[in-house]
Amino acid sequence: MVTTTFMQPDNQVPDLENYNLFTCDPALHEALDAFSAAEAAPACSGYGERLGSKQVLQLAQRANLNEPQAAIFTRTGERQDAVTFDPAWHSLLAMLFEMGVHSAAWQNGQHVRRAALFYLHAQTEAGSLCPVTMTFAAVAALQGMPLLGQLAPLLYSCDYDGTNAPISQKRSMMIGMGMTERQGGSDVRSNTTYATAIGRAEPVYELHGHKWFFSSPMSDAHLVLAYEQEQQSCFYVPRWRPDGTRNAVHIQRLKNKLGNRSNASAEVTFDGAWALRVGELGAGVPTILRMVNQTRLDCVLGSAGLLRQGLVQAMHHARYRMTFGKRLADQPLMQSVLCDLALESEAAMWLGLALAHAVAQQNDPVQKAFLRFVAPAAKFWVCKRSIAAIAECMEVWGGNGYVEDAPLARLLREAPVNSIWEGSGNIMCLDVLRAFARDAEGAVLVLDHLADDCGADPVLAQAMAQLKQWLSEPASIQQARAREITQRLVLLVQATLLYRHAPPWMAEAFVRARFEESAGVIGASVYTDAVAILERAYQPA
Repeated sequence: MVTTTFMQPDNQVPDLENYNLFTCDPALHEALDAFSAAEAAPACSGYGERLGSKQVLQLAQRANLNEPQAAIFTRTGERQDAVTFDPAWHSLLAMLFEMGVHSAAWQNGQHVRRAALFYLHAQTEAGSLCPVTMTFAAVAALQGMPLLGQLAPLLYSCDYDGTNAPISQKRSMMIGMGMTERQGGSDVRSNTTYATAIGRAEPVYELHGHKWFFSSPMSDAHLVLAYEQEQQSCFYVPRWRPDGTRNAVHIQRLKNKLGNRSNASAEVTFDGAWALRVGELGAGVPTILRMVNQTRLDCVLGSAGLLRQGLVQAMHHARYRMTFGKRLADQPLMQSVLCDLALESEAAMWLGLALAHAVAQQNDPVQKAFLRFVAPAAKFWVCKRSIAAIAECMEVWGGNGYVEDAPLARLLREAPVNSIWEGSGNIMCLDVLRAFARDAEGAVLVLDHLADDCGADPVLAQAMAQLKQWLSEPASIQQARAREITQRLVLLVQATLLYRHAPPWMAEAFVRARFEESAGVIGASVYTDAVAILERAYQPA
């Protein structure tokens, strides 16, 4: 009988767990100070410790292994149009509600605190952020409307309630969105869903039609676009009618998505669904765009969080893994790659929190203009850039990163959604051009403020002058180079934020890599401050 002896594997990297996502990130701590949110540090530290615990990391894994299931009919054949989720999903949402990420900033003005918590949660499980960001953005869309006052006790409650029941029986609620249809996508003018008035004393309607993407189908209500008298209005469509019966919002199927498996998106039809109009007749697109604009900021924060987690996983791996006689993290070429990823990650974080700060400061004309011009640009660049950067993080792991048992696979699958959702790249770039064309006063505020910040660095000053020159070209040429214009705007903002808030050597390294040497190719620059950059990037306890 032959006995085979198996050697214990060596040079394998242990799982990263039981670490604090906040305390290992000095730049995030500095950002809270810079944007007048230092009081949020204890909450972020406590939440960062929970998110990095083995228990919560297992919840995230379980929520993605046990996918939501459509439960369209009961056993006896009656429609119920429900979606069932693993209990881990509800635990993750309860954490977000407990921290007030779903709505509290609209009451207390602490948008930077909320952005930091959102950014931290994205590093552990991104799917559970979808219903939270929808709810948060719906509050923005409903500002100043009587309906918000009626729903406020449930929307602002931090006691998560995932039961499928009329809102009169619930402790809290969530609101989703139904905007696009299969024939139009981003071109919502081609929508065909229509509304018929059924009430005289209040704007009560029945909806007929469909939505191709119905975000967060188990939300307690959705804001939906539909035609009324040949004009599109915005409608509040609850899952249950006020009389306690199920509304006629019928799930056709769940989308088989590329990204996270924890969340559900659905196709639905409206077969006389009860609805209330919110806003004025024909004001549907402006109303729902207030929701969309807020979700776009969360796309930036979510992508920055995914990128941060990719960087942390890459650095953790590189500091343990031995290659050719020394640590992978000490190999010069790997240091160049990791430094580039660290710069990309920190610049994305500063940009996301700067935009959140602008949300809280919209009475300031400069901040209001900054939000209008830079938010769509940031969504284009950060969300798109994170895809390539996370792919590089996977390469650091090599073949180990390419298997679903490792965390990088889920990060890479998730990354493209933020670039597509709520307006893909071209839509964002055209929105930037539209802002420059329509808001001359805001354009002056943004460009002059940015030019002042760039003036001390000749490289940035030259890049700024070229941006202004591009914006003076005919509209057709501007459209052809819209991505170049948008990218330049974002990189200039990121560079000036780093100069203002980060150590000088970080800002100087970013400018060299993004404007002088490699034009943003990851790993194509040499960093004289590599050790300092990498020590700053990830500081485990």
